[in-house]
Amino acid sequence: MSPQCDSMSAQHVRRPRRQSSGGRGQFTLLPVVHARIADPALAGVHVVILTNYGLDEYVFDALRAGAAGFLIKDVVPEDFLHAVRVAARGDALLAPSITRKLINRYVTQPFPTDAGAGLEELTGREREAVVLAARGLSNDEIADRMVISPLTAKTHINRAMTKLRARDRAQLVVFAYEAGLVAPRNP
Repeated sequence: MSPQCDSMSAQHVRRPRRQSSGGRGQFTLLPVVHARIADPALAGVHVVILTNYGLDEYVFDALRAGAAGFLIKDVVPEDFLHAVRVAARGDALLAPSITRKLINRYVTQPFPTDAGAGLEELTGREREAVVLAARGLSNDEIADRMVISPLTAKTHINRAMTKLRARDRAQLVVFAYEAGLVAPRNP
């Protein structure tokens, strides 16, 4: 990473505020992520949340607020650095344990009635790219599968995100599962 990126990161690292909720403390993640959205100087900054808590509500709140990554503190340093690099290039990354929990939750809940809203706006190729992204493929891997250039794959993903109003790739993946474009595979 560049020294400028390290400097920006050091200036904008914030600890979430602790709020009391009954007998157990709860961390508020949203102000950290919203600070990035509210400050134009931080428009290019992508937030990766590192926490002790892998609770579904925290993950959902963070993703809705625009976080690009969500990791549990037991992550090894190499995986943490990988997550930062993934977020820096505009992609999203969730800890594997979080991904499994989210998939399980979606499988057990009925689809919302408006889950496919916006799906009709996607072209066939955009829909195909969304399915491949939801299966965890990178833009280069999507390009290989679709026999297109990586730039075209990225364009398909970006256009799908725009049409579906997804702030990032993580929200696009959530949409794909909610809309039934992909279903979790049995382990």
